[in-house]
Amino acid sequence: MTESSSGTAMEPIAEDAQHLIPSNSAGGQPSPEELVAKAIAPVKREFLRPPPLRPCSSVAKTDGVLGTQFDSSSNKLVKEKKSKRQLKRERREERKSALNLCPEIAKSGDFSSCPYGEKCRFSHDLEAYKDQKPADLEGVCPFTSSMKRCPYGLACRFSGTHKDGIPMESLDGQKEISEVNGLKKDVQKLLWKSRMKFPIADATLKVLGHVVKGRLKTRSVEDKAEDGHSIVNRSNDLAEIDCKKDDDFSNNVECCSEVVVEENIDGASAAGENRPLKKVKRVEGHKCSSDEVLNAGTSVLEKCFENSEADSPNESYELPETDASLKLHPREKKLIDFSRKLYLAPLTTVGNLPCRRVCKLLGADVTCGEMAMCTNLLQGQASEWALLRRHSSEDVFGVQICGAYPDLVARAVELIDQECSVDFIDINMGCPIDIVVNKGAGSALLTKPLRMKNVIQSASMTAEKPITIKVRTGYFEGRNRIDSSIADIGLWGASAITVHGRSRQQRYSKLADWDYIYQCAKKAPNVLQVLGNGDVFSFLDWNKHMSDCPELSSCMIARGALIKPWIFTEIKEQRHWDISSSERLDILKDYVRFGLEHWGSDSKVETTRHFLLEWLSYTCRYIPVGLLDVIPQRLNWRPPSYCGRDDLETLMASDSAADWIRISEILLGKVPAGFTFAPKHKSNAYDSAENG
Repeated sequence: MTESSSGTAMEPIAEDAQHLIPSNSAGGQPSPEELVAKAIAPVKREFLRPPPLRPCSSVAKTDGVLGTQFDSSSNKLVKEKKSKRQLKRERREERKSALNLCPEIAKSGDFSSCPYGEKCRFSHDLEAYKDQKPADLEGVCPFTSSMKRCPYGLACRFSGTHKDGIPMESLDGQKEISEVNGLKKDVQKLLWKSRMKFPIADATLKVLGHVVKGRLKTRSVEDKAEDGHSIVNRSNDLAEIDCKKDDDFSNNVECCSEVVVEENIDGASAAGENRPLKKVKRVEGHKCSSDEVLNAGTSVLEKCFENSEADSPNESYELPETDASLKLHPREKKLIDFSRKLYLAPLTTVGNLPCRRVCKLLGADVTCGEMAMCTNLLQGQASEWALLRRHSSEDVFGVQICGAYPDLVARAVELIDQECSVDFIDINMGCPIDIVVNKGAGSALLTKPLRMKNVIQSASMTAEKPITIKVRTGYFEGRNRIDSSIADIGLWGASAITVHGRSRQQRYSKLADWDYIYQCAKKAPNVLQVLGNGDVFSFLDWNKHMSDCPELSSCMIARGALIKPWIFTEIKEQRHWDISSSERLDILKDYVRFGLEHWGSDSKVETTRHFLLEWLSYTCRYIPVGLLDVIPQRLNWRPPSYCGRDDLETLMASDSAADWIRISEILLGKVPAGFTFAPKHKSNAYDSAENG
């Protein structure tokens, strides 16, 4: 008999587990078919066990960590909030710590290697660092195992396994070769100071008519055209903007298309999220329509660009380094053929670069980075730009961005087009998160067809890479459905669209509506590829969707890849893989190795641990094939408490964060003192939907 971290026996106890399964009308045990009808996983009786004991909710308990306690009312860990002054003091003390060793000295062990000398903000006390450095972790440095010199040197938590004889020259550019799309420092400084120039995006916005003789179109103009009713605004339909010249380029080229406050979807005023009024240049003379541009291509854009220069000889736009005449016509763009490609969906938090590398090893064809907000990208936030990084193994790779306004999206697209190596750019128009929707982005765009059109047109006319979009069926059930616009989306410039078979109101509850996805695919024009998304969890699901609707190009796989990343292997090999616990552990080892290479093998080891735990909060929902009476497993099944065929499989099936930490300790050693973890995302498909 073995025990879990909560002290509960983990051997098969079929008799004691009978109360876990609801009885049928005859008083006996329900059949597997009856369990499936109730969305309960039909686990074989010999593997059932009583649920593990949980802490009593009537008593508030501390977890032994300073500043953290257990909230009995909500069963959540509540962390004490620290003031800004306290956080600043902690950062200052951290800089003074001997553990904050200079990276150059840690890399070479030579004090003279630091170019800043005494002015360096890091510690140069090598002996004090060695005395205070935590003990090395078990295992081998991921860089040494790859016959590379570790870029972290003495700071590496696996420094005892480093090998001599690898020249220092191999350090420079070592990570850059395998990972691209990093934010350059000079570009970041321009973004910080709002001095980055976007000539193509600004000329495109002018061509589309978002700036008309010094006036900016307001949201109310679009809203009235779309919905037939007015929305409360703080200004008139057209906001007069002062068009005085300014030496600062940021004031000259800011040309946002909507600047007026409106009430948000939920009825609450989004005053805190309002876009400030921007100064724009007065545009007079020739005006080009969007229809003219779509019919004539890039030449019209160049003509309008030249006319704008003739009208304002003292105001100059800088063309990009390449010749503007070489800019591709939308029909000449290199399109991505998604036909029957295994597409890993962009997944927030858990769809990071190491996870995508694991999925590539297991058979994924197309990968896409995590969703990045256009505003944060244009502000030069390094954390947001990290979401765009690409590994050399990702042969077909795209990035996903999210923005509410054509000017934001167009400039972000131009910036990504120039600074990043990507194969396509995906625009998220289906994100259901409140903080995104309240800003008018994500699925809020589904209620604004005219704004959606402006966003897609401005992005496709600005970018040289193909533009794809991801949407939901609608905002509310039966209203503003995407099928009414799908015939036009291809004409607006999108090369592919992914339809998630749920509305924003559903979030992730209920099953995806694939019949509606088929309906959209049949209505789409030939120039627009349609991909389906929702509840693909086995090769049978994939085969069914592809055979039921030949017009469907492919299926995007999201949560199914998080719960069992080997789904790509199953689809390619057309089999149910009864994967063992040791094989699953090998996949986690690959993830840890990729994580240490990506985030770092020094103090950033805990970053790898954190994202590993986030992923384990999904993988615990997998039920091995050999334990089920009915296969394959469905994504909406609620698993009963069960034990695996060995101790490791039982541990991996636990939904307790304490057991996830135990798995991380197998791979990354003991957690530091006072370590706690609470998953960021709800991984259960059967959670009750919010907002209706």
